[in-house]
Amino acid sequence: MSDAGQTQTLDGAAEAGKLVGALRQNIQSVFVGKPEVVRLLLTGLLAGGHVLLEDVPGVGKTVLAKAIARSMHGDFRRVQFTPDLLPSDILGVAIYDQASGRFEFKPGPVFTHVLVADEINRATPRTQSALLEAMNDFQVTVDRTTHPLPAPFFVVATQNPYEFEGTYPLPESQLDRFLLRVRVGYPTLDNEREIVRAQKTAHPLESLEPVLTSAQVRALQQAARAVKLEDSVLDYALQVTRATRESKHLSLGVSPRGSLALTRAAQAHALIQGRDYVLPDDVKSLAVAVLAHRVMSNVPGGEGTADEREKIIRDVVETLEVPV
Repeated sequence: MSDAGQTQTLDGAAEAGKLVGALRQNIQSVFVGKPEVVRLLLTGLLAGGHVLLEDVPGVGKTVLAKAIARSMHGDFRRVQFTPDLLPSDILGVAIYDQASGRFEFKPGPVFTHVLVADEINRATPRTQSALLEAMNDFQVTVDRTTHPLPAPFFVVATQNPYEFEGTYPLPESQLDRFLLRVRVGYPTLDNEREIVRAQKTAHPLESLEPVLTSAQVRALQQAARAVKLEDSVLDYALQVTRATRESKHLSLGVSPRGSLALTRAAQAHALIQGRDYVLPDDVKSLAVAVLAHRVMSNVPGGEGTADEREKIIRDVVETLEVPV
């Protein structure tokens, strides 16, 4: 089903909550036992950003990415990132047409509503950088011609942080394009039992049906931008990001892009929670997912582990006074 070019507005928070609830329920029907992970993924989608899912193999990163893609009417592409993948394999290429005597652009898989970049850190830095313009400006430039991407455009990338053979760490500029970095984690015993039982004959993902149109997703994104952000809450968010620049434990703090990411994520999070205004708790609960991948600790020999950076962000947040 295509709804390209259509626009839609939502009639208040009640309708937005109904759409978000349907999307959340659809995803959780195949991705069991991780409501917080689903909430963060939806936050990234409604904020108009992109999400990096990071954890060990086999915990459902690709299943989650496919679940949100299949829950929306629209185009969906999955690209398995490998060392031999070229930028043109993602963006597309201009091919000479003898009949017309002109070069014609053949779009690559990036021209879609939801792009699942599986094991993104297996591609070379050159190929990783091909996504920078797409993720930041929602357009692609090939042979000096700029091509707009479909709206909404949402990248869900996965990577395994513990596997180093044949991988290329994401540079800071690439990490900064992800609104949130989410660690999935292992399921509980009961949830793992439910997962195994559900896949005895077939994977539930195969029968998952879309519940939202792309126009409805765009409307939810517009509604998230309209969520009220009081000056006191904005100042609190800025205090959090500025505190990372002054922390003695960090050699690289959060940039203004991170401040913008934190406020937009907080607006989307408030909408998901059924509110048309942002609370300090929205900022506080998202700080680690939005900011930890944007900083570098000053431990000797590198940027520090993800656990270390997340702990530093938590400590920074705890030291600040929350506005009433």
